[in-house]
Amino acid sequence: QTQLVESGGGLAQPGGALRLSCVASGSIRGINTMGWYRRAPGLQRELIATITVGGSTNYADSVQGRFTISRDNAKNTVYLQMNSLKPEDTAVYYCNAGILTPWGTWRDYWGQGTQVTVSS
Repeated sequence: QTQLVESGGGLAQPGGALRLSCVASGSIRGINTMGWYRRAPGLQRELIATITVGGSTNYADSVQGRFTISRDNAKNTVYLQMNSLKPEDTAVYYCNAGILTPWGTWRDYWGQGTQVTVSS
């Protein structure tokens, strides 16, 4: 069973840092673009950052300069380093990946989400 599992969420103070990890496991022939999204209470899901296989990145304006996305293709893992955290970063964070199945089709997978709370 192919799945994405996030870790690294928790409580941080304003100005602090957290690092999220997301590991893809299961029947994987390849992984395309990977990304991080978040959903704050009462708001729609927001795209935070994406990274291609080659390492090209894109960020939402709200996190540009504070968050860094990276990946380790050998470990099927994507990371999100979050610095200078603000209370408005509080949300459930989800990772996403386009994964090539053993049957030769691409499928979109989501992690279960990890809570990030920024509060003093």
